[in-house]
Amino acid sequence: MAQTADGPPVGDEKGTLAADVFDDGDNANQVGGQGPVQEYEIERVEKVYKKLDLRIIPAFWILYFLCSAIRSNIGIAQTMNRDVKHDLISVLGLTPNDTSTALTLFYVSYVLFDLPSNLVMSRLSPRVWMARIVFAVGVIGTCFTAVNAAWSLKLLRFLLGVVTAGMWPGMSYYLTLFYPPSRTGKRIGMYFTASQVSAAVVGLVSAGFQQMDGLGGLVGFRWMFLIYGLLGAILGVGLLWWLPDRPLAPGEMRTKSRWAKWLPASPEALTGEDAVIHYHDLRRVYHARPWNFRDLGHVLLDWRLWPLVLMYFGVVGVGIGTQLYGNVIIASINDKFTGVQISLLFAPIWMMDFCAILLVTPISDRFHQHRALFFSAAVCIQVAGLLTVTFALSNPWARYGGLLLIGFGLGPTVPICMTWTNEIFQKRHREVGVAAAAALVSGLGNLGSITTTYALYTGWPADSVKGPHQYRRSNFTMIGILCISIASSIIMTVLLKIFGNEPSKKIASSNGSVADSTDEFQDGAARREVHQRGFGRMWWNKQS
Repeated sequence: MAQTADGPPVGDEKGTLAADVFDDGDNANQVGGQGPVQEYEIERVEKVYKKLDLRIIPAFWILYFLCSAIRSNIGIAQTMNRDVKHDLISVLGLTPNDTSTALTLFYVSYVLFDLPSNLVMSRLSPRVWMARIVFAVGVIGTCFTAVNAAWSLKLLRFLLGVVTAGMWPGMSYYLTLFYPPSRTGKRIGMYFTASQVSAAVVGLVSAGFQQMDGLGGLVGFRWMFLIYGLLGAILGVGLLWWLPDRPLAPGEMRTKSRWAKWLPASPEALTGEDAVIHYHDLRRVYHARPWNFRDLGHVLLDWRLWPLVLMYFGVVGVGIGTQLYGNVIIASINDKFTGVQISLLFAPIWMMDFCAILLVTPISDRFHQHRALFFSAAVCIQVAGLLTVTFALSNPWARYGGLLLIGFGLGPTVPICMTWTNEIFQKRHREVGVAAAAALVSGLGNLGSITTTYALYTGWPADSVKGPHQYRRSNFTMIGILCISIASSIIMTVLLKIFGNEPSKKIASSNGSVADSTDEFQDGAARREVHQRGFGRMWWNKQS
């Protein structure tokens, strides 16, 4: 477990202080009773975070890619080889209600287990817990190969939600162990692109799996379930050697606890001077107090949580609805499209999503005090896309263009919402605030996914009638929940202006007493977060 400076072990490895490596330099400031805080040039600090990017982001990208593929490939399986009735619906004899129920059960269990999973991750080793999640997702994903009836599909979807719970908010929480919250939007966006690429690749690669139909006695979608599942299980084991655990202060050594002796040693994210610089820039992570249930209660009762939940509710509901039913909507635009053509047209939606993430999330970090503006503008683009899909009845390609608009608008919304959650709750409630709020925003927000997967499109009898107005009511519903997201972001902004977001005075210290908010660690990153970076220090205005 990792031994914090002022509390008991909180991980799978214990840190022991080997030597005092800190220098009382002339430019050091005494902060919070924890020793001198050294100042470093911003260019040197940037190099440290870039090293962390190379170590953490590729691992997160790959694991999120595979887990997203395993979670969402059931959507494309509904149309694979449907011309020979080897699609998921025909092979298993599913009714529309069976399909929507199976899709929904994933989110039911995900909502139930998201918070417990993230809290366990904050107590144990984040690296080991993340590896456990990915391995379990791979195993359950492989089991989908054997589904032969509606009940088995529903059971496995429920179990997939159980084991996946905590992955997305856990990744967000994990980032705050290495980065200041104002810099997590770009990083969340970087690995969130894996979901978009995954959605596109699942669509494109499914064309290849459809060509494997009948090989070895398996229909095409069973080959897809099998291969993605095995890759996920292998990656889950490999993450034990790849991901670093929570950072230790320079001079501390890791010693394994009894239960973790059989695990490989945690690879260090930073060493030498880089580790010292990171310590001084993000001291709040190294001196985080162990949380208790009283702290958790204060997080749950904080009103700031609920506007964020409603923001997430709308955008994730539309995102999952588009991911699972986008191919169904494309098929309704032109009933002459083959399964392969639908797969190929499905991919560009997520390429638009991908481009928007790369374009908007870095800018939203540079103007981190205007998260609501970036969020609401992107949601408005989704609304415009849904209106186009609904009303451009005389032009099928215009309706398809509306789907591309939806994809573009979806991209930045989820990363921005999670980043804003990190910023607000780390400052106000510290580590437990990030762990609990990220899980609740993700978990409760996914009630929007339940709405779109169970109550809309193929699950809504009124939308089952073929014709140009098919799915109109579902589209209107999605517009409605997006309006809830926009309204919530505006309300959140106004309330923060009125009540502020100062550190909570009810945070319990390590001895159970109430901690004074004035002992909040004012590290280098916290001092810089007071001001926006804007477009300063960009390549076009740097001095040579």
